Amino acid sequence: MLKKMLVHWKSWWRSIYKQNHFILKLGFLILLVGLVFRLLFLRSDVIVDVQETPFVKKTLFSPPPVSFSLPEIADQIGNEEQAGRCNLFIGDWIPDPAGPVYTNETCKFIEDHQNCIKNGRPDTGYLYWRWNPRNCKLPQFNPHKFLQLMSNKTWALIGDSISRNHVQSFLCVLSKAEEAIEVYHDKEYRSRRWIFPSYNFTVSVIWSPFLAQAAIFEDYNGVSTSEIELHLDKLDTSWTDQFNNFDYMIFASGEWYVKTAIYYENNTVLGCHNCPKKNLTELGFDFAYHKVLGNFFNYILSSNHKGMIFFRTATPDHFENGQWFTGGNCKRTEPVKEGNFTLSEINKILHEIELEEIGKATAKASEKGLNLKLFDVTGLSLMRPDGHPGPYRYFQPFAKDKNAKVINDCLHWCMPGPIDTWNDMLMEMVLNGY
Repeated sequence: MLKKMLVHWKSWWRSIYKQNHFILKLGFLILLVGLVFRLLFLRSDVIVDVQETPFVKKTLFSPPPVSFSLPEIADQIGNEEQAGRCNLFIGDWIPDPAGPVYTNETCKFIEDHQNCIKNGRPDTGYLYWRWNPRNCKLPQFNPHKFLQLMSNKTWALIGDSISRNHVQSFLCVLSKAEEAIEVYHDKEYRSRRWIFPSYNFTVSVIWSPFLAQAAIFEDYNGVSTSEIELHLDKLDTSWTDQFNNFDYMIFASGEWYVKTAIYYENNTVLGCHNCPKKNLTELGFDFAYHKVLGNFFNYILSSNHKGMIFFRTATPDHFENGQWFTGGNCKRTEPVKEGNFTLSEINKILHEIELEEIGKATAKASEKGLNLKLFDVTGLSLMRPDGHPGPYRYFQPFAKDKNAKVINDCLHWCMPGPIDTWNDMLMEMVLNGY
């Protein structure tokens, strides 16, 4: 058949050529358009096949073989995710009838003050939402695949109590594949380390709320006996001494900078924030945060770290009608739409400083071949005023008195809860190189 077509085509071509030059051009153009159309048609078939790969369908996830490496796994991700590098942090919270992948009864890593269901929170609607980026898919975190990928690797989450909140969520999800064994903790259980023995995978949380050297005089409930002494020019050795030991790190700070503090530089008092009874220059928390983040990113840039480093932005609180100790509460039971809950002025300043400093750093990091990533959870967290413990930071707070006055926690997150979504995003960023 093909041979007959070729013979016919040659005969037709000679006839046209003899007639006139104009018709020759026209015939050639028609032939060319036909070939291009066929090539395009065939290409669309190939794209469809790639998009239908089962890897992107969360119901068909399966653990990869031991030999899988990061590039090999990334190659299996659907074409849509590979080609369309969307912004994972812009999207909406949509209903999710499936609910969380773990419960407060199946995970032993939940601390009492985040165990909202055990503590008596009556509503559970806040558990049935998932984050949906607007222009791409966000697969659910797969603990088997993640642990396989992370064999012989080390992770560290470095920051304040929100980082501790996150590591607990991280461990809860991973425990669906294998339960972690604790191998270290400090005296106050603020810095800890766990290992997943089958994978030789370790996860650490390092308490460093300022990322800089600080003397803190505050108890578990946030009551201080003296001003914080913060050294703006010295990074915290609790993490710098271990920096080269970790393959992946998630740094975070911010919230602690709004507390009353005296600032030091070169071991000399430079000024303070919110210390009217001291005869010191009021410098403001924004001054201190700029200074420390500048030093922090300079440290990262001066390193030759070969792994992946995330900087997570500060999460907003959702206090209404007051603050921690002035009657503030968070009684909402559903997410809000973008723009329906405004960042407080303090959270806005923190976020602007973070974006400014990491913006300068990532440009330089790229030139040096360092893998520095922004993990901007501020906006998506702002839309979840329903995800906090509120009065259920405490066990059965209204059991004896329905009108009891209880301090609300509108900063940390219930577990399970919205914070579990951060793990989905992390896995996508690690796999796809966002």
